[in-house]
Amino acid sequence: MRILLTNDDGIHAPGLEVLEAIAREISDDVWVVAPETEQSGMSHSLTLHDPLRLRQMGEKRYACKGTPTDCVIMGVGHVLDHKPDLILSGVNRGQNIAEDVTYSGTVAGAMEGALLGIRSFALSQSYGWNSKDRVDWSCVEAHGADVVRKLLKHDLPDQTLLNINFPDCAPDELAGITVTSQGRRDQAQLSVNERHDGRGHPYYWLGFEGRRSDPQDGTDLHAVAHMQVSVTPLKIDLTDRSFLSRLREDFSH
Repeated sequence: MRILLTNDDGIHAPGLEVLEAIAREISDDVWVVAPETEQSGMSHSLTLHDPLRLRQMGEKRYACKGTPTDCVIMGVGHVLDHKPDLILSGVNRGQNIAEDVTYSGTVAGAMEGALLGIRSFALSQSYGWNSKDRVDWSCVEAHGADVVRKLLKHDLPDQTLLNINFPDCAPDELAGITVTSQGRRDQAQLSVNERHDGRGHPYYWLGFEGRRSDPQDGTDLHAVAHMQVSVTPLKIDLTDRSFLSRLREDFSH
């Protein structure tokens, strides 16, 4: 099995090192094409107005001066001589659940793989608000390969990817694996923090609210909060089918 890896935290990110170890438990044909610098929050963006530069960092290992989407396109269309059997994106430093999936470069890497007709998984490791500078990777390190193997037994529908989130817990505290829907947070996700520079001019940081939520059962939010691995199938087709039917009915008169 040929596996292509990418991420959005950059070629030197510790989560990518974790992902490489997971991939090598599954295959000895592992390739890496990852962003040269951090691309968190870039979502499914493409580099269209600047050249893409590719640097070989080692055997089967490349850094691309671009987004995760660029990396997958370069990996599949230029670096490899034929399509990989699997694309793994991550392991992201921090969860990618609920509304996160619309911002996430990690999810976008898997999304581009799904668009190219390749089985694709996004993997993320949660951390607590007080531990982001010392992320504990042990849960995904211990269970990541087994989770991926189990999911490889299932064929994915066209243009569907799997979004996998590991909880912030010790490996022996894991409460299982659950298949979830994409949740929605019950607190404001982003806030604007105004500050002033040395000349008194304002500038702004986007910040995340630290208040705990009360997530709905069956969602990715609930699973990760209850020490479970969350596996969410995401469909690239964003059409709202029920509203589509109502609109069609209205415009048919």
